[in-house]
Amino acid sequence: MLTVAGVLVFVRLGIWQLHRADDKDALLRRYAAAAGAPVQAFDAVADQPPMDAYPRVRVEGRYLVDRLYLLDNPKHDSFGGVEVYAPFQPAHQNKLLLVDLGFLPGNGTDKAPQLPPLPPDGQALQGVYQPPPGTGLELGGNALAQQAQWPKTSVYLDLDQVAADLHATFYSRVLVLDADPAAIYVRVHTLDLSSMPPARHRAYAYQWFTFAIAAVVIFLVLHRKRKFR
Repeated sequence: MLTVAGVLVFVRLGIWQLHRADDKDALLRRYAAAAGAPVQAFDAVADQPPMDAYPRVRVEGRYLVDRLYLLDNPKHDSFGGVEVYAPFQPAHQNKLLLVDLGFLPGNGTDKAPQLPPLPPDGQALQGVYQPPPGTGLELGGNALAQQAQWPKTSVYLDLDQVAADLHATFYSRVLVLDADPAAIYVRVHTLDLSSMPPARHRAYAYQWFTFAIAAVVIFLVLHRKRKFR
């Protein structure tokens, strides 16, 4: 009975991991499709974006040009670099929207790349409205609060910390700008599932199914009839 119970648990866990892998594959497909989806008004989804969906939106307003944030060393190339974020004030709104301008390649040194100035006048932006990047394990406390110079740099970008840093309220998602051949920024985006991609879920499923087979084999070996001479 214990063997049967164990096998059932292992099989159930394996099936669950396969379902998780399928869910994440579907999530990645929906995100990839978002880049070519029709553009809708930002106001329609700003406060209540659809769950597990990434609307492509258009929003008008102005950048806070002197308040840039740099996400240090994303893995876009072998020289490192920074993902650049800028607060954006949508027209006729009280909240700020954090905009992902894109990636600037590094030059192999510890210095941040030279940032082009942002336009101070009104802008109309288009991009995918998606959750902010994950924060991970933050060692050493809030890096933004410890910096007095702009732009500010952190290895993790926490939207709550950005809001506290600017004493402002932000929308819960960020705007990832559409690719632009004229822009200096590299805008090749994907969901960050590096901590648990679909392939890892399938590897765990294989592990659980292996445990189930091993439990059956051990049971048969321990309970086989022994022949005596």
